[in-house]
Amino acid sequence: MDQKKVGLFFKELRKEKGVTQEQLAEKLNVSGRTVSRWETGTNMPDLDILIEIADFYGVDIRELIDGERKSEKMNKEIEETVLKVADYSNEEKNRLMRKLHLFSWIGVISFAVFLVLDVLGAAESGVLEHIASFCCGVSFGMLIIAVIYTSRHIYKFQAFKRRLLRHK
Repeated sequence: MDQKKVGLFFKELRKEKGVTQEQLAEKLNVSGRTVSRWETGTNMPDLDILIEIADFYGVDIRELIDGERKSEKMNKEIEETVLKVADYSNEEKNRLMRKLHLFSWIGVISFAVFLVLDVLGAAESGVLEHIASFCCGVSFGMLIIAVIYTSRHIYKFQAFKRRLLRHK
């Protein structure tokens, strides 16, 4: 996909419709900067927003993806399939965000326990030292997991995990 071409097509459609980037952004519940990035080809909208854009401009999703007009109209079955894919994509994102939220709270609570033990001076010897070290390690581990989950690399990890599980 040529993102620059697609971006120029987005800009052309917006101008044909006679709306500003800010007006379109408000309609789609995104920032004006996001619309600008789409139009420069820097970023692309998520699939569910792409469907909204297609409806707003009255064009086929394939036209948006290709960055040019087509003569044929998208049939209802293809549109329903794309909507199902978008729903699946959103469900996957929500599932990942719930996991990230849980890991973040585990990290925060672990770090709070570590801080309390450290401030009280209880983390200097014995069993409490081991508990404090464990809590510090858990909070650091949750930070690493959060970084992985918020990067694009999480999908690579998931694919690797699926490949490993299939071989067993």
